[in-house]
Amino acid sequence: MLRFSLSNSTLPSIVLGVVFVTSLMAQDSAVVLPGARPTIDAAMFPSLQAAFDAVPESGGLVKLPAGTFEITEPLRIHTEDTCIEGSGTATHIKNLDEKGQPALLVSHLDCKDARTDRKHQLWRLRLANLRITGNEKSGSGIEARQINEIFIDGVTVSENGGDGIFLNYCYEDPRIVDCLMTYNKQSGVNLQGCHDIVVSSCQFEENQDALHCFDGFNLCMTGCCVDDHLGAGVVIENTYGSVLSGNMIEECNGTAVILDRDCYGITLSANVIAHNGGGIDLRDAHGCAVSANTFTILKTNALRIGPDSGRITVGGNNFSNSYTGEGKVRRGTEDLAAAGLVLESTEDVAISGNVFSGLTDKALTLVGESHGIVFANNVLRDVDSDHRVLESGTVANNEEGNSGD
Repeated sequence: MLRFSLSNSTLPSIVLGVVFVTSLMAQDSAVVLPGARPTIDAAMFPSLQAAFDAVPESGGLVKLPAGTFEITEPLRIHTEDTCIEGSGTATHIKNLDEKGQPALLVSHLDCKDARTDRKHQLWRLRLANLRITGNEKSGSGIEARQINEIFIDGVTVSENGGDGIFLNYCYEDPRIVDCLMTYNKQSGVNLQGCHDIVVSSCQFEENQDALHCFDGFNLCMTGCCVDDHLGAGVVIENTYGSVLSGNMIEECNGTAVILDRDCYGITLSANVIAHNGGGIDLRDAHGCAVSANTFTILKTNALRIGPDSGRITVGGNNFSNSYTGEGKVRRGTEDLAAAGLVLESTEDVAISGNVFSGLTDKALTLVGESHGIVFANNVLRDVDSDHRVLESGTVANNEEGNSGD
């Protein structure tokens, strides 16, 4: 038989330990916080869909465990005020469908046509901290239909046959932040019919196009990195009141930024537009500002303003090759292309305070007749230009010459 001798100094510690354990037991059996809903642990359900279906109509939090979860039909999220949160990229939803269906379908169960169905909307859903992949024949990684105030953050969406993220008439205040969209067969992000949109601090790599914003309002795309796309970078159509600022758009095979179909009131500012097939193409845009961008080593048309565009401000931009000083360029003889500004039968354009240097195309190329053009207070170095033959407008106070002049 073992005998213990307890000193007076030991007893208080034992008493405190008993009190602590008793306190924990009391907490386990205590009534939960009034109004609180229990967290749904998806690991305790036979499938992810069963966990999503367990969310009450009033909403809740579903925690997804680490693991790879293969699916052959869309996972449906269909309740408001719901948060689906994974364990980072260790939570991997892998879409094996080959019929063009999305991996995650976020929608009211009765919503069939997102474009026309305004009756079956949901509000305030969040998707966070997980990874979604598909295959060449699958659909989008995430498709959300008529979801207001949707919030997607910390999500990696890759290798889907459709778009990475498709927000389908998610009208009010959609937000996509800190996400990674890579190798999707269509757009990294497709915004259709959305309003007051934030896309911030995201990375786009080698999708077909990086981002589409069609038939919407008030896109704010800031601080994103767009690289190596098979087609275009950012395509905006029939949208107004938007800003693209502080983005890096590099090495898209197509054009870095396109504005088309009645765009107006849009600012493109402080972006780096580098080494793409083309820079910014204003195909059908009015009342827009192109300011403080760096256009470097663009193969053609660093900035084009087409015949269906006008009333444009072009100020404080830099159009350059890979010059690094002391008569040296960084790029080799096969990578010297550097384009400038093209005006094609447009009107009412103010071009001021820009630097055009070391271009293989002209600083300003005129195609057709443009009217109401101001070309003033620009610096042109080691470059030819058509501004001297402008017949309608003002040409004044430009600094021109070659290095060493």
